[in-house]
Amino acid sequence: MAISVGRSLVIVFTVGATIFLTRLIPFLFFPKGREIPQVIQYLGRVLPPAVIGMLVIYCLKGVSVTTYPFGLPEFIAVGAVILLHVWKRNNLLSIGVGTVLYMFLIQVVI
Repeated sequence: MAISVGRSLVIVFTVGATIFLTRLIPFLFFPKGREIPQVIQYLGRVLPPAVIGMLVIYCLKGVSVTTYPFGLPEFIAVGAVILLHVWKRNNLLSIGVGTVLYMFLIQVVI
Protein backbone atom coordinates (compact mmCIF):
# COMPACT_ATOMS: atom_id res chain seq x y z
CA MET A 1 0.00 0.00 0.00
CA ALA A 2 1.54 3.27 -1.11
CA ILE A 3 1.41 6.27 1.20
CA SER A 4 0.91 9.73 -0.25
CA VAL A 5 3.48 12.48 0.19
CA GLY A 6 1.07 14.45 2.37
CA ARG A 7 0.45 11.53 4.70
CA SER A 8 4.20 10.82 4.86
CA LEU A 9 4.88 14.43 5.85
CA VAL A 10 2.18 14.29 8.54
CA ILE A 11 3.74 11.11 9.95
CA VAL A 12 7.25 12.59 9.92
CA PHE A 13 6.04 15.83 11.53
CA THR A 14 4.05 13.96 14.19
CA VAL A 15 6.97 11.71 15.10
CA GLY A 16 9.36 14.67 15.17
CA ALA A 17 7.03 16.75 17.35
CA THR A 18 6.47 13.83 19.73
CA ILE A 19 10.20 13.26 20.14
CA PHE A 20 10.83 16.98 20.63
CA LEU A 21 8.09 17.29 23.25
CA THR A 22 9.16 14.21 25.19
CA ARG A 23 12.67 15.66 25.37
CA LEU A 24 11.40 19.15 26.32
CA ILE A 25 8.82 18.32 29.00
CA PRO A 26 11.28 17.28 31.75
CA PHE A 27 13.05 20.65 31.44
CA LEU A 28 9.71 22.45 31.82
CA PHE A 29 8.65 20.49 34.91
CA PHE A 30 12.07 20.35 36.56
CA PRO A 31 14.01 23.53 35.71
CA LYS A 32 17.67 23.88 36.62
CA GLY A 33 18.17 24.87 40.22
CA ARG A 34 14.98 23.24 41.52
CA GLU A 35 15.20 20.03 43.48
CA ILE A 36 13.67 16.96 41.86
CA PRO A 37 10.77 15.60 43.97
CA GLN A 38 11.48 12.50 46.06
CA VAL A 39 8.83 10.48 44.22
CA ILE A 40 10.52 11.08 40.87
CA GLN A 41 13.94 10.21 42.33
CA TYR A 42 12.48 6.99 43.76
CA LEU A 43 10.90 6.07 40.42
CA GLY A 44 14.22 6.78 38.69
CA ARG A 45 15.90 4.25 40.99
CA VAL A 46 13.33 1.44 40.93
CA LEU A 47 11.76 1.52 37.46
CA PRO A 48 14.79 0.52 35.33
CA PRO A 49 15.42 -2.77 37.20
CA ALA A 50 11.67 -3.46 37.33
CA VAL A 51 11.30 -2.99 33.58
CA ILE A 52 14.31 -5.20 32.88
CA GLY A 53 12.88 -7.87 35.19
CA MET A 54 9.53 -7.74 33.40
CA LEU A 55 11.26 -8.06 30.02
CA VAL A 56 13.23 -11.09 31.18
CA ILE A 57 10.06 -12.76 32.48
CA TYR A 58 8.22 -11.93 29.25
CA CYS A 59 11.03 -13.37 27.13
CA LEU A 60 11.27 -16.58 29.14
CA LYS A 61 7.54 -17.20 29.68
CA GLY A 62 7.26 -19.60 26.76
CA VAL A 63 10.29 -21.72 27.61
CA SER A 64 9.39 -25.36 28.18
CA VAL A 65 11.73 -27.17 30.55
CA THR A 66 9.95 -30.49 30.06
CA THR A 67 10.58 -30.96 26.33
CA TYR A 68 13.71 -30.93 24.22
CA PRO A 69 15.91 -28.77 24.35
CA PHE A 70 14.68 -28.16 27.92
CA GLY A 71 15.30 -24.41 27.77
CA LEU A 72 19.06 -24.84 27.51
CA PRO A 73 19.64 -22.21 24.77
CA GLU A 74 17.67 -19.62 26.72
CA PHE A 75 19.33 -20.32 30.05
CA ILE A 76 22.83 -20.47 28.56
CA ALA A 77 22.25 -17.12 26.87
CA VAL A 78 20.80 -15.59 30.05
CA GLY A 79 23.79 -16.87 32.00
CA ALA A 80 26.17 -15.36 29.45
CA VAL A 81 24.37 -12.01 29.67
CA ILE A 82 24.56 -12.02 33.47
CA LEU A 83 28.24 -13.01 33.56
CA LEU A 84 29.25 -10.48 30.92
CA HIS A 85 27.30 -7.69 32.58
CA VAL A 86 28.77 -8.41 36.00
CA TRP A 87 32.25 -8.60 34.48
CA LYS A 88 32.24 -5.69 32.01
CA ARG A 89 29.26 -3.53 33.12
CA ASN A 90 28.38 -2.85 29.49
CA ASN A 91 24.71 -3.23 28.55
CA LEU A 92 25.27 -3.23 24.80
CA LEU A 93 28.03 -5.84 24.99
CA SER A 94 26.14 -8.21 27.29
CA ILE A 95 22.83 -7.99 25.40
CA GLY A 96 24.55 -8.24 22.01
CA VAL A 97 26.65 -11.26 22.94
CA GLY A 98 23.67 -12.93 24.62
CA THR A 99 21.53 -12.44 21.51
CA VAL A 100 24.21 -13.74 19.15
CA LEU A 101 24.90 -16.71 21.44
CA TYR A 102 21.20 -17.56 21.66
CA MET A 103 20.73 -17.34 17.88
CA PHE A 104 23.83 -19.50 17.36
CA LEU A 105 22.54 -22.10 19.83
CA ILE A 106 19.07 -22.39 18.29
CA GLN A 107 20.26 -22.29 14.66
CA VAL A 108 23.45 -24.33 14.69
CA VAL A 109 23.83 -26.38 17.86
CA ILE A 110 20.32 -27.47 18.75
